Amino acid sequence: MSASRAGEGINRGALTLCVILATLMQALDTTIANVALPYMQGSVSASQDQIDWVLTSYIVAAAIMTPPTGFLASRFGFKPLFIVSVGGFTVASMLCGMAQSLTQIVLFRMLQGAFGAALVPLSQSVLFSIYPKERQGFAMGLFGVGVMVGPVLGPVLGGWLTQNYSWRYVFYINLPIGILGLIGMTLFLPESKRNTSEKLDWVGFGTLSVALGALQLLDRGEVKDWFSSGEIILEAVVAASAFYLFLVHTFTAEKPFVRPALFRDRNFAAGVIFIAVVGLTYYASLALQPAYLQELVNYPVVSAGIVMGPRGFGTMAAMVVVGRLVGRVDTRLLLGAGLGLTAWTFYAMTGWTPDISQSEIISVGVVQGIGLGFLFVPLSATALSTLSPEQRTEGAGFYNLARNIGSSIGISVVNALLTRNTQVNHASIAAHVTAVNRGFENPAVHDFWNPLTAAGRAALDAVIMQQAQIIAYIDDYKLLVIACLTVLPLLLVFTRRSDDNIPSELPLGD
Repeated sequence: MSASRAGEGINRGALTLCVILATLMQALDTTIANVALPYMQGSVSASQDQIDWVLTSYIVAAAIMTPPTGFLASRFGFKPLFIVSVGGFTVASMLCGMAQSLTQIVLFRMLQGAFGAALVPLSQSVLFSIYPKERQGFAMGLFGVGVMVGPVLGPVLGGWLTQNYSWRYVFYINLPIGILGLIGMTLFLPESKRNTSEKLDWVGFGTLSVALGALQLLDRGEVKDWFSSGEIILEAVVAASAFYLFLVHTFTAEKPFVRPALFRDRNFAAGVIFIAVVGLTYYASLALQPAYLQELVNYPVVSAGIVMGPRGFGTMAAMVVVGRLVGRVDTRLLLGAGLGLTAWTFYAMTGWTPDISQSEIISVGVVQGIGLGFLFVPLSATALSTLSPEQRTEGAGFYNLARNIGSSIGISVVNALLTRNTQVNHASIAAHVTAVNRGFENPAVHDFWNPLTAAGRAALDAVIMQQAQIIAYIDDYKLLVIACLTVLPLLLVFTRRSDDNIPSELPLGD
């Protein structure tokens, strides 16, 4: 089927809506459960370390099951795989809401992650297939609304549901969305060709799965005090060894699990690195800001979510606009604009204090959302459009895996640095706070922060801790600015136009 006839005979509008719903459902669950963790912890009588497995189990399962999406789509077809993924994710969500113990929640979250892993790359491939090349940028804009806005809306929706109903409803909310998406996929998604002779490279899949699982478990380093823990050392050794075996097998096997030929496409190779850094900065920022607003600015959980919400509207507006510009404007200019806006917002955050106004938080968030929209849409179109139809689903899987790994690393790094730098800054400030410090000669200071009384020392320690945290947050945002700027040279690698080499054959339909 030629590109000019892409989507012919297909109810494109209904199918696009179903695909976005499936994507939004999966993206929401990356963050919607975060705000409900304290309520889950009390309900199932779990420790802080144990309840973190509710998040870790989902991430690990999703990371492991993302790479084989291309093989599964080729072997069983787009439609059966999509239906099974949506149906399985919906049922697993219902089971999470019904869980009565920590073991059950963790098990059902693993099922959620495993079934949901294929939804994002499949959605991307389906939208590429049903839209002609001149509208693929617009399609990626719609797709990006679900992928990138979901994590922003997650804390808002999760906080509201938990506060007004129960933590169980952060999972039950998926039921109507999943059922609607399942019906739509069954009715509107066309059958695709199947390659029944396709075989899975079990060695490659196994070594990559072990490497990803061990890498994700390193997120626990913050709790385990990193390499002073035998568990973290073991996981690091396993991750490094498995990844080494995966690389050796990939370059020596006749038909490896991940084909090195994918990375001969310079748009795809550069796009994978680019999206990893975008995921790192975006999700790291999402992890930092709720804690900043709740702990330092003293916002309630729902208020913090509402203040962060407008960022999602900025992203949606930018994605719709940029989707129409892709193919008409040099992709490198769009990506450069997105990087510039994103880096500026992180730089602005380095000047934040607990006295920050709501209007400034919202305005910086909106600009950051616009910058993300300028990045995600042209990047998705550029990285995947020049791959052949046979490679596109596999490429989409690896592309989204890079985003997930980047986000995981980003969250781990900024949280670890936040904890460590807070301790270092606290010690540094405290060294200058002594009973003979002339600053205590001020009566107002002496009355509130008298170091000679227990109450005064407690109040003094609280303000020192607050200042130490502020500096630690500033250091994290400086790191995110640097991360944005390091990928600027990659703009020279991309071809000038995202649609120069879009193939004429698309993977769906006969």
